[in-house]
Amino acid sequence: RWLTRKPLPPGALERIADSIADRLRVPWFSGAVRVNVSLAPPLLLLPVFLHLAALHFLLGLVVLTSLPVVVLWYYYLTHRRKERTLFFLSLGLFSLGYMYYVFLREVVPRGHVENSQVVVLTCGLILMLAALSRAKKDPGYLPIPAGNEKPSHQGLPNKSVRGSSGGLHGISGAASSRAVNGEAKGYCRMSAEQPEGVKKDWCTKCQLVRPARAGHCRLCGRCVRRLDHHCVWINSCVGEQNHQAFILALSFFMLTSVYGITLTLHTICRGRSVFVALLYCPGAYSDYSSALSFTCVWYCAIVTAGMGYILLIQLLNISYNVTEREARLALRDNTGRRLLGGLVIDTGQYNRGLLCNWGHFLSLGASPPQRSAEDIV
Repeated sequence: RWLTRKPLPPGALERIADSIADRLRVPWFSGAVRVNVSLAPPLLLLPVFLHLAALHFLLGLVVLTSLPVVVLWYYYLTHRRKERTLFFLSLGLFSLGYMYYVFLREVVPRGHVENSQVVVLTCGLILMLAALSRAKKDPGYLPIPAGNEKPSHQGLPNKSVRGSSGGLHGISGAASSRAVNGEAKGYCRMSAEQPEGVKKDWCTKCQLVRPARAGHCRLCGRCVRRLDHHCVWINSCVGEQNHQAFILALSFFMLTSVYGITLTLHTICRGRSVFVALLYCPGAYSDYSSALSFTCVWYCAIVTAGMGYILLIQLLNISYNVTEREARLALRDNTGRRLLGGLVIDTGQYNRGLLCNWGHFLSLGASPPQRSAEDIV
């Protein structure tokens, strides 16, 4: 029908794609293993594009400009369909491995990089992968009630249910005015009471009462404690249990990437500063090895700039004790104020000063502080 330009039945292309994805399997001892289709594009296209960009300066300009556009297009496509994909995680991990391979194969043999510098770069890569592995673990999923039954609300005094957007119902009262799941302001000698207006929510999808600052991830289909956002680069949510590891992985990536870029530019563009060499390196395309290294440097610089922006937003949000989810809700409801040129949205709900905000972040995942009998009375 497609070759003869006849109209296709509704959903025909989707069924064909699903059939191909189901039949794409690798033989194994215990039976054929299904291969996720989203893993293939980075493994195949990234080396091809980078080697193509190394052939000529203009080709490099076109390829390095189009790559971010394609990645953003795929992100919005999957985000709109509410689909989980391993494409971004595969792209990130394979990019790290391939950049490290090019560095060892093309840059180190030139003799300008010392063994100690290679060891430092390798250690940074290992630490980043270790933090990434920790960030991939449980972000703080709330347990789903057995049988997906609604839990009893008898223990919630003075409850009043009211409708809200997204199918959530706020449950306010005496229980919602207390700090839960480590949100108590026991440090900095602050009151254990939660700020006025903080409430628990009833999630109609998970059929449970969510504590304050928890949220439902539509991609994972689960509620997460202190949900920040769903990160496509780790294919998981960032919440109370893995937010610290997520920041650590971003920090190690930034340090390792900048260090690797510096070593490479000092090798292929000797006598020039890093910033000048990145913009103007006359001998970069004198041979294919230098051209490939320079192309990989620019690819790393683009990725590092994007990750640096994510890290900056995260650090600012931590400094104001606000999550990405709370910032989006504040913008939607017009209840927050933009600061620092709109880089951060301060809701004012949990902000207790820079030191206390960072103290709260560093204590995430720890057991909530015990309250004395005097505080309870």
